[in-house]
Amino acid sequence: MAGRFAPSPTGDLHIGNLRTALVAALLAETSGREFIIRMEDLDLVTASPEFEDRQIEDLSSIGVRTTLEIVRQSERFELYREAITQLTASGDAYPCYCSRREIRAEIEAAAQAPHGNLPDGAYPGICRDLTASERAEREAEGRKPALRLRTSGETYVVNDLVAGRFEGGIDDVVLARADGVPAYNLAVVVDDAAQGVDQVVRGDDLLSSTPRQMHLQRLLGLPTPEYAHVPLVLGEMGSRLAKRDGAITLRELVERGETVSSVRDAIAESIGCGPAGNHPEPFELWAAQWSLDRLAREPVQLSNFALSVETEDDAAS
Repeated sequence: MAGRFAPSPTGDLHIGNLRTALVAALLAETSGREFIIRMEDLDLVTASPEFEDRQIEDLSSIGVRTTLEIVRQSERFELYREAITQLTASGDAYPCYCSRREIRAEIEAAAQAPHGNLPDGAYPGICRDLTASERAEREAEGRKPALRLRTSGETYVVNDLVAGRFEGGIDDVVLARADGVPAYNLAVVVDDAAQGVDQVVRGDDLLSSTPRQMHLQRLLGLPTPEYAHVPLVLGEMGSRLAKRDGAITLRELVERGETVSSVRDAIAESIGCGPAGNHPEPFELWAAQWSLDRLAREPVQLSNFALSVETEDDAAS
């Protein structure tokens, strides 16, 4: 049994990322699970070893560590290809030759049509039933297809440990890009099963993707973990954290005069833990007192953190 935190090494982790990581590590610890850190570096253009090292260092600074080997998705393409081969052989995948522009135009044209409980931006199925000759025509034009999941209006119920009951439909999500790189939804399902992850903690912005992943788990004969989708930390305007919110990473806050321990304690207090102060092992202290019941079920505003957070507007005034 294992829980995990799986960031993309494309930049420094912001406060919201670190907060989710601390929840994931504490929930794994308090439920008797191992804790895994996995680097989701499928985007080989923007991912970098430098950011991986910085993320691991920042996680360690707030007490989030693993004793297990860190796995990187970029080293596991063969596993994903095996899953793709299985889905293709079963008829659950098909080639898609659409450009993003074509998909966007089709979605906009159908904007007034009922979409049921499908995720926003659901693929409208343009290439789902192409004939062999139509596929050959597109390939003759030099179009390289992505691979999509073939769905039939399935709906799944997620009984989330934090968000409660969530019911969502699934669409023909991309399984592999036209350049052959596996897509997130496929890779995360394969990785969680391969690593024995039976507890997934992540931001609640990913809750709507969970039915897709449950469907893939069923098709591939893989177990479904328990899920805990954590409310996000929001910026001053009530939106997801972004650079416009000022100093939002640990390193930026330290540059502004905060200490690592003050940032660490602010994050801990936001999930229901008391400050660790000078305690030599703050994670052990928190694990002895924390339970998931202490986690607020509503988003947390950045301004609620007891930190000297400065927005760009403040800095300019």
